[in-house]
Amino acid sequence: MSINSISGLAQQQFLQLFIAQLQNQNPLQPLSDSDMINQLTQINTMGSLSQLNASFADMLALQQLTQGSDLIGKSVTYAVDGSNETRTGVVNALVVQNGSVVLRIDNNDSVSLKNVQTVQLAP
Repeated sequence: MSINSISGLAQQQFLQLFIAQLQNQNPLQPLSDSDMINQLTQINTMGSLSQLNASFADMLALQQLTQGSDLIGKSVTYAVDGSNETRTGVVNALVVQNGSVVLRIDNNDSVSLKNVQTVQLAP
């Protein structure tokens, strides 16, 4: 589950609780003006934080794309998932799979950007 979906879920739950509270309040003792303002401020803050999280996620994705594209044509040494083995190859392309940057190596391997250990100019 992504950060955006978690924060969206939290915001939705908060709104549901807020509406339930309004529906079940005692009509003879409604919320005070300050209580209402505090709750509306919380709703606004939650929306702002959700937007900020989305912006950070977009910025991180752009940074990974930039880092990955800088590796095209370079020789990289990388860890093979699920083993202690390392391999070396030249990066031919870059793709995004499930929100993660994956490098395509000339030996037909697909490598996550996080598995890259060294980078050098291709021979």
